[in-house]
Amino acid sequence: MNTSPFLNQVRDILRVRNYSIRTEQSYLSWIRRFIRFHKYRHPVDMFEPEVVAFLTWLAVQRDVSPSTQNQALNALVFMYKHVLHRPLGDITSTVRAKRPEKLPVVLSREEVTRLIQAMPSDHKLTAALLYGSGLRVMECLRLRVKDVDLNYKCLHIHNGKGQKDRIVTLATQLIEPLKQQIKTVQLIHNNDLALGYGEVYMPNALARKYPKAPRSLAWQYLLPSSKVSKDPRSERSGRHHQYQSTFQKVFKKAVEFSRVHKQATPHTLRHCFATHALENGVDIRTVQQQLGHSSLETTEIYTHVLKRGGHAVRSPLEDIFADIEIEAVKPARVPVRAKEEDSDLK
Repeated sequence: MNTSPFLNQVRDILRVRNYSIRTEQSYLSWIRRFIRFHKYRHPVDMFEPEVVAFLTWLAVQRDVSPSTQNQALNALVFMYKHVLHRPLGDITSTVRAKRPEKLPVVLSREEVTRLIQAMPSDHKLTAALLYGSGLRVMECLRLRVKDVDLNYKCLHIHNGKGQKDRIVTLATQLIEPLKQQIKTVQLIHNNDLALGYGEVYMPNALARKYPKAPRSLAWQYLLPSSKVSKDPRSERSGRHHQYQSTFQKVFKKAVEFSRVHKQATPHTLRHCFATHALENGVDIRTVQQQLGHSSLETTEIYTHVLKRGGHAVRSPLEDIFADIEIEAVKPARVPVRAKEEDSDLK
Protein backbone atom coordinates (compact mmCIF):
# COMPACT_ATOMS: atom_id res chain seq x y z
CA MET A 1 0.00 0.00 0.00
CA ASN A 2 1.19 3.53 -0.76
CA THR A 3 1.81 5.91 2.14
CA SER A 4 0.89 8.96 0.05
CA PRO A 5 -2.70 10.07 0.75
CA PHE A 6 -2.90 11.54 -2.74
CA LEU A 7 -1.91 8.28 -4.45
CA ASN A 8 -4.37 6.42 -2.23
CA GLN A 9 -7.05 8.83 -3.45
CA VAL A 10 -6.09 8.15 -7.07
CA ARG A 11 -6.29 4.41 -6.44
CA ASP A 12 -9.72 4.68 -4.84
CA ILE A 13 -11.10 6.61 -7.82
CA LEU A 14 -9.59 4.09 -10.24
CA ARG A 15 -11.38 1.28 -8.41
CA VAL A 16 -14.65 3.17 -8.23
CA ARG A 17 -14.49 3.59 -12.00
CA ASN A 18 -13.78 -0.14 -12.35
CA TYR A 19 -10.35 0.06 -13.94
CA SER A 20 -8.36 -3.17 -14.13
CA ILE A 21 -5.59 -3.89 -11.64
CA ARG A 22 -2.98 -3.64 -14.40
CA THR A 23 -4.22 -0.19 -15.46
CA GLU A 24 -4.29 0.87 -11.81
CA GLN A 25 -0.68 -0.16 -11.30
CA SER A 26 0.42 1.51 -14.54
CA TYR A 27 -1.34 4.82 -13.85
CA LEU A 28 -0.01 5.02 -10.28
CA SER A 29 3.50 4.31 -11.52
CA TRP A 30 3.37 7.11 -14.10
CA ILE A 31 1.93 9.60 -11.61
CA ARG A 32 4.77 8.78 -9.20
CA ARG A 33 7.32 9.39 -11.95
CA PHE A 34 5.65 12.68 -12.84
CA ILE A 35 5.85 13.85 -9.23
CA ARG A 36 9.47 12.72 -8.84
CA PHE A 37 10.46 14.43 -12.10
CA HIS A 38 9.21 17.77 -10.72
CA LYS A 39 11.08 17.40 -7.41
CA TYR A 40 8.08 16.05 -5.49
CA ARG A 41 5.82 19.02 -6.08
CA HIS A 42 2.15 18.26 -5.53
CA PRO A 43 0.17 17.86 -8.80
CA VAL A 44 -2.33 20.46 -7.63
CA ASP A 45 0.47 23.05 -7.97
CA MET A 46 1.32 21.93 -11.52
CA PHE A 47 -0.58 21.92 -14.78
CA GLU A 48 -0.08 21.90 -18.55
CA PRO A 49 3.50 23.29 -18.75
CA GLU A 50 4.72 20.67 -16.29
CA VAL A 51 2.90 17.90 -18.19
CA VAL A 52 4.50 18.99 -21.47
CA ALA A 53 7.93 19.15 -19.85
CA PHE A 54 7.58 15.63 -18.46
CA LEU A 55 6.38 14.13 -21.76
CA THR A 56 9.13 15.94 -23.66
CA TRP A 57 11.72 14.51 -21.27
CA LEU A 58 10.34 11.02 -21.83
CA ALA A 59 10.53 11.39 -25.61
CA VAL A 60 13.87 13.22 -25.90
CA GLN A 61 15.95 12.11 -22.92
CA ARG A 62 14.50 8.68 -22.21
CA ASP A 63 13.74 7.88 -25.87
CA VAL A 64 10.55 5.99 -24.99
CA SER A 65 8.25 4.57 -27.65
CA PRO A 66 5.11 6.47 -28.75
CA SER A 67 2.87 3.92 -27.00
CA THR A 68 4.75 4.41 -23.72
CA GLN A 69 4.52 8.19 -24.03
CA ASN A 70 0.78 7.99 -24.69
CA GLN A 71 0.34 5.69 -21.70
CA ALA A 72 1.99 8.28 -19.47
CA LEU A 73 -0.23 11.00 -20.95
CA ASN A 74 -3.37 8.91 -20.33
CA ALA A 75 -2.43 8.54 -16.68
CA LEU A 76 -1.97 12.30 -16.26
CA VAL A 77 -5.18 13.06 -18.16
CA PHE A 78 -7.06 10.75 -15.77
CA MET A 79 -5.47 12.34 -12.71
CA TYR A 80 -6.28 15.92 -13.71
CA LYS A 81 -9.79 15.13 -14.94
CA HIS A 82 -11.13 12.72 -12.33
CA VAL A 83 -9.00 13.42 -9.25
CA LEU A 84 -8.10 17.13 -9.40
CA HIS A 85 -11.13 18.11 -11.56
CA ARG A 86 -8.95 20.31 -13.78
CA PRO A 87 -9.08 18.70 -17.23
CA LEU A 88 -6.08 19.28 -19.46
CA GLY A 89 -6.87 21.40 -22.48
CA ASP A 90 -5.82 21.12 -26.10
CA ILE A 91 -2.31 19.98 -25.24
CA THR A 92 -3.52 16.39 -25.22
CA SER A 93 -3.84 16.52 -29.01
CA THR A 94 -0.53 18.33 -29.56
CA VAL A 95 1.72 16.27 -27.27
CA ARG A 96 0.20 12.87 -27.97
CA ALA A 97 2.77 10.87 -29.88
CA LYS A 98 1.84 9.48 -33.28
CA ARG A 99 2.25 5.74 -33.48
CA PRO A 100 4.09 4.45 -36.55
CA GLU A 101 1.97 2.39 -38.90
CA LYS A 102 3.54 -1.04 -38.82
CA LEU A 103 2.37 -4.29 -40.33
CA PRO A 104 2.08 -7.14 -37.82
CA VAL A 105 4.65 -9.93 -37.79
CA VAL A 106 3.06 -13.13 -39.10
CA LEU A 107 4.58 -16.61 -39.02
CA SER A 108 3.96 -19.32 -41.55
CA ARG A 109 2.02 -22.42 -40.54
CA GLU A 110 5.24 -24.41 -40.49
CA GLU A 111 6.89 -21.84 -38.21
CA VAL A 112 3.90 -21.86 -35.85
CA THR A 113 4.12 -25.66 -35.71
CA ARG A 114 7.82 -25.59 -34.82
CA LEU A 115 7.24 -22.87 -32.25
CA ILE A 116 4.41 -24.63 -30.40
CA GLN A 117 6.34 -27.91 -30.44
CA ALA A 118 9.28 -26.11 -28.83
CA MET A 119 7.16 -24.85 -25.92
CA PRO A 120 7.46 -26.70 -22.58
CA SER A 121 4.60 -29.09 -21.86
CA ASP A 122 3.06 -26.89 -19.16
CA HIS A 123 2.87 -23.90 -21.55
CA LYS A 124 2.07 -25.65 -24.82
CA LEU A 125 -1.70 -25.49 -24.23
CA THR A 126 -1.51 -21.73 -23.66
CA ALA A 127 0.30 -21.21 -26.97
CA ALA A 128 -2.18 -23.46 -28.77
CA LEU A 129 -5.13 -21.45 -27.41
CA LEU A 130 -3.56 -18.16 -28.48
CA TYR A 131 -3.13 -19.40 -32.04
CA GLY A 132 -6.23 -21.59 -32.26
CA SER A 133 -8.68 -18.99 -30.94
CA GLY A 134 -6.94 -15.68 -31.67
CA LEU A 135 -6.80 -14.62 -28.01
CA ARG A 136 -4.84 -11.84 -26.39
CA VAL A 137 -2.40 -13.18 -23.81
CA MET A 138 -4.30 -11.90 -20.77
CA GLU A 139 -7.62 -13.07 -22.21
CA CYS A 140 -6.17 -16.56 -22.33
CA LEU A 141 -4.57 -16.48 -18.88
CA ARG A 142 -7.79 -15.17 -17.31
CA LEU A 143 -9.95 -18.00 -18.63
CA ARG A 144 -11.95 -19.79 -15.94
CA VAL A 145 -13.10 -23.41 -16.06
CA LYS A 146 -16.67 -22.23 -16.65
CA ASP A 147 -15.59 -20.29 -19.76
CA VAL A 148 -14.76 -23.49 -21.66
CA ASP A 149 -17.72 -24.97 -23.56
CA LEU A 150 -16.58 -28.31 -24.93
CA ASN A 151 -20.01 -29.24 -26.30
CA TYR A 152 -20.31 -26.18 -28.54
CA LYS A 153 -16.54 -25.98 -29.12
CA CYS A 154 -16.18 -22.37 -28.02
CA LEU A 155 -14.65 -20.16 -25.36
CA HIS A 156 -16.45 -17.34 -23.54
CA ILE A 157 -14.22 -14.28 -23.18
CA HIS A 158 -15.33 -11.93 -20.39
CA ASN A 159 -14.16 -8.36 -19.91
CA GLY A 160 -11.83 -8.34 -22.88
CA LYS A 161 -10.24 -5.17 -24.17
CA GLY A 162 -12.75 -2.35 -23.71
CA GLN A 163 -14.63 -4.52 -21.14
CA LYS A 164 -16.39 -6.40 -23.94
CA ASP A 165 -17.53 -10.02 -23.91
CA ARG A 166 -17.40 -12.31 -26.92
CA ILE A 167 -17.47 -15.97 -27.95
CA VAL A 168 -14.56 -17.41 -29.93
CA THR A 169 -14.00 -20.69 -31.69
CA LEU A 170 -12.24 -23.67 -30.10
CA ALA A 171 -10.20 -26.11 -32.16
CA THR A 172 -11.48 -29.70 -32.00
CA GLN A 173 -7.94 -30.93 -31.37
CA LEU A 174 -7.86 -29.07 -28.05
CA ILE A 175 -10.94 -30.74 -26.55
CA GLU A 176 -9.09 -33.71 -25.05
CA PRO A 177 -6.16 -31.62 -23.73
CA LEU A 178 -8.68 -29.24 -22.13
CA LYS A 179 -10.51 -32.14 -20.47
CA GLN A 180 -7.20 -33.26 -18.97
CA GLN A 181 -6.39 -29.67 -17.95
CA ILE A 182 -9.71 -29.32 -16.11
CA LYS A 183 -8.99 -32.56 -14.24
CA THR A 184 -5.61 -31.17 -13.26
CA VAL A 185 -7.20 -27.93 -12.06
CA GLN A 186 -9.64 -29.95 -9.96
CA LEU A 187 -6.81 -31.87 -8.28
CA ILE A 188 -4.93 -28.65 -7.52
CA HIS A 189 -8.12 -27.00 -6.23
CA ASN A 190 -8.99 -29.92 -3.94
CA ASN A 191 -5.50 -29.79 -2.48
CA ASP A 192 -5.77 -26.04 -1.92
CA LEU A 193 -9.09 -26.48 -0.14
CA ALA A 194 -7.54 -29.09 2.14
CA LEU A 195 -4.78 -26.63 3.02
CA GLY A 196 -7.24 -23.83 3.82
CA TYR A 197 -6.93 -21.94 0.54
CA GLY A 198 -9.03 -22.42 -2.58
CA GLU A 199 -10.65 -18.98 -2.86
CA VAL A 200 -10.13 -17.29 -6.20
CA TYR A 201 -10.44 -13.63 -7.17
CA MET A 202 -13.99 -12.64 -8.19
CA PRO A 203 -14.64 -9.50 -10.26
CA ASN A 204 -17.14 -6.75 -9.50
CA ALA A 205 -18.08 -7.86 -5.97
CA LEU A 206 -19.50 -11.17 -7.23
CA ALA A 207 -18.04 -12.83 -4.14
CA ARG A 208 -20.62 -11.02 -1.99
CA LYS A 209 -23.45 -11.90 -4.36
CA TYR A 210 -22.39 -15.55 -4.64
CA PRO A 211 -20.48 -16.38 -1.43
CA LYS A 212 -19.71 -19.98 -2.42
CA ALA A 213 -18.53 -19.17 -5.94
CA PRO A 214 -14.88 -18.29 -5.06
CA ARG A 215 -14.36 -21.82 -3.74
CA SER A 216 -16.12 -23.61 -6.61
CA LEU A 217 -14.30 -25.40 -9.41
CA ALA A 218 -16.19 -23.47 -12.11
CA TRP A 219 -14.57 -20.16 -11.11
CA GLN A 220 -11.01 -21.48 -10.84
CA TYR A 221 -8.52 -20.32 -13.45
CA LEU A 222 -8.02 -22.75 -16.32
CA LEU A 223 -4.27 -22.04 -16.30
CA PRO A 224 -3.44 -21.73 -12.60
CA SER A 225 -0.18 -20.49 -11.20
CA SER A 226 2.24 -22.97 -9.67
CA LYS A 227 2.24 -20.98 -6.41
CA VAL A 228 -0.29 -19.57 -3.99
CA SER A 229 -0.10 -15.77 -3.83
CA LYS A 230 -1.78 -12.84 -2.06
CA ASP A 231 -4.38 -10.73 -3.85
CA PRO A 232 -3.12 -7.11 -3.96
CA ARG A 233 -6.61 -5.74 -3.33
CA SER A 234 -8.26 -8.09 -0.83
CA GLU A 235 -4.97 -9.27 0.76
CA ARG A 236 -6.35 -12.85 0.72
CA SER A 237 -4.16 -15.79 -0.21
CA GLY A 238 -5.25 -17.88 -3.18
CA ARG A 239 -4.13 -19.35 -6.47
CA HIS A 240 -4.06 -16.84 -9.32
CA HIS A 241 -3.52 -17.56 -13.00
CA GLN A 242 -0.11 -17.98 -14.63
CA TYR A 243 1.95 -14.82 -14.81
CA GLN A 244 2.20 -13.10 -18.18
CA SER A 245 5.90 -12.39 -17.68
CA THR A 246 6.59 -16.09 -17.08
CA PHE A 247 4.90 -17.09 -20.33
CA GLN A 248 6.72 -14.33 -22.22
CA LYS A 249 10.11 -15.61 -21.05
CA VAL A 250 9.23 -19.19 -21.98
CA PHE A 251 7.94 -18.05 -25.37
CA LYS A 252 11.13 -16.11 -26.11
CA LYS A 253 13.25 -19.20 -25.44
CA ALA A 254 10.96 -21.30 -27.66
CA VAL A 255 11.40 -18.80 -30.52
CA GLU A 256 15.18 -19.14 -30.25
CA PHE A 257 15.06 -22.93 -29.95
CA SER A 258 12.72 -23.35 -32.93
CA ARG A 259 14.94 -21.04 -35.03
CA VAL A 260 12.14 -18.71 -36.02
CA HIS A 261 14.12 -15.74 -37.28
CA LYS A 262 11.37 -13.16 -36.81
CA GLN A 263 10.55 -10.67 -34.06
CA ALA A 264 7.85 -12.93 -32.63
CA THR A 265 6.04 -12.34 -29.33
CA PRO A 266 3.06 -14.16 -27.79
CA HIS A 267 0.78 -11.59 -29.49
CA THR A 268 2.19 -12.76 -32.83
CA LEU A 269 0.12 -15.95 -32.51
CA ARG A 270 -3.02 -13.79 -32.54
CA HIS A 271 -1.82 -12.14 -35.75
CA CYS A 272 -1.19 -15.58 -37.22
CA PHE A 273 -4.73 -16.69 -36.35
CA ALA A 274 -6.26 -13.73 -38.18
CA THR A 275 -4.02 -13.97 -41.25
CA HIS A 276 -4.35 -17.74 -41.64
CA ALA A 277 -8.13 -17.54 -41.15
CA LEU A 278 -8.39 -15.01 -43.98
CA GLU A 279 -6.17 -17.24 -46.12
CA ASN A 280 -8.64 -20.07 -45.47
CA GLY A 281 -11.46 -17.93 -46.85
CA VAL A 282 -13.09 -16.87 -43.56
CA ASP A 283 -15.15 -13.70 -43.95
CA ILE A 284 -13.36 -10.63 -42.62
CA ARG A 285 -16.33 -9.61 -40.43
CA THR A 286 -16.27 -13.04 -38.81
CA VAL A 287 -12.56 -12.57 -38.09
CA GLN A 288 -13.37 -9.13 -36.66
CA GLN A 289 -15.88 -10.67 -34.24
CA GLN A 290 -13.46 -13.43 -33.26
CA LEU A 291 -10.73 -10.92 -32.47
CA GLY A 292 -13.07 -8.51 -30.68
CA HIS A 293 -12.17 -5.49 -32.80
CA SER A 294 -14.53 -2.51 -32.51
CA SER A 295 -13.68 -1.26 -36.00
CA LEU A 296 -13.37 -3.23 -39.20
CA GLU A 297 -10.42 -1.01 -40.14
CA THR A 298 -8.39 -2.62 -37.39
CA THR A 299 -9.01 -6.07 -38.86
CA GLU A 300 -8.27 -4.89 -42.41
CA ILE A 301 -4.57 -4.58 -41.57
CA TYR A 302 -4.36 -8.35 -42.04
CA THR A 303 -5.61 -8.01 -45.61
CA HIS A 304 -2.63 -5.71 -46.21
CA VAL A 305 -0.37 -8.46 -44.91
CA LEU A 306 -1.88 -10.84 -47.47
CA LYS A 307 -1.61 -8.33 -50.34
CA ARG A 308 2.01 -7.55 -49.52
CA GLY A 309 3.00 -11.18 -49.33
CA GLY A 310 5.48 -12.94 -51.58
CA HIS A 311 2.91 -13.55 -54.35
CA ALA A 312 1.67 -9.95 -54.62
CA VAL A 313 4.22 -8.93 -57.27
CA ARG A 314 6.28 -11.15 -59.56
CA SER A 315 9.93 -10.32 -59.12
CA PRO A 316 11.76 -9.29 -62.33
CA LEU A 317 14.73 -11.36 -61.14
CA GLU A 318 12.78 -14.49 -62.12
CA ASP A 319 13.12 -13.49 -65.80
CA ILE A 320 16.93 -13.44 -65.77
CA PHE A 321 17.82 -15.81 -62.93
CA ALA A 322 18.62 -18.70 -65.31
CA ASP A 323 21.43 -16.65 -66.91
CA ILE A 324 23.30 -15.77 -63.71
CA GLU A 325 24.99 -17.64 -60.89
CA ILE A 326 24.60 -16.51 -57.28
CA GLU A 327 26.54 -17.99 -54.39
CA ALA A 328 26.32 -17.40 -50.68
CA VAL A 329 28.59 -14.66 -49.39
CA LYS A 330 31.72 -16.18 -47.92
CA PRO A 331 33.12 -14.79 -44.65
CA ALA A 332 36.19 -12.61 -44.91
CA ARG A 333 39.52 -14.31 -44.22
CA VAL A 334 40.69 -13.69 -40.67
CA PRO A 335 44.22 -12.17 -40.72
CA VAL A 336 46.94 -14.15 -38.96
CA ARG A 337 48.32 -12.49 -35.87
CA ALA A 338 51.91 -11.24 -35.92
CA LYS A 339 53.13 -13.67 -33.24
CA GLU A 340 51.81 -16.67 -35.14
CA GLU A 341 53.52 -15.44 -38.33
CA ASP A 342 56.84 -15.11 -36.48
CA SER A 343 56.56 -18.63 -35.10
CA ASP A 344 55.96 -20.00 -38.58
CA LEU A 345 59.09 -18.25 -39.86
CA LYS A 346 61.15 -19.80 -37.15
